Amino acid sequence: MNAQVISSEPKEISLSITETDIGILYIIQHELLKGSNIDFAGVIVKHPLTNECWMRIHCSTKPLGEIKKATDSAIKIAEEFKQLFNSKIKVN
Repeated sequence: MNAQVISSEPKEISLSITETDIGILYIIQHELLKGSNIDFAGVIVKHPLTNECWMRIHCSTKPLGEIKKATDSAIKIAEEFKQLFNSKIKVN
């Protein structure tokens, strides 16, 4: 996954993200929207042939900090799900 800042302001950031799956960005978006500081968090596929996605976040605090918190939360939830899955199914 590669991310590049398109534009940045104190309370808003726009990112171009390549070499990723949109599903991962939807999970991060979901975690962002759970926060009370987030006014807007959007993800789009810029063009399906270029595999480029755009993410824009507007919040009352620092947007990069909010992305980090949301990403950490998504990783924690995925790890918990993995542990639950592995405990219920015998892995060969």
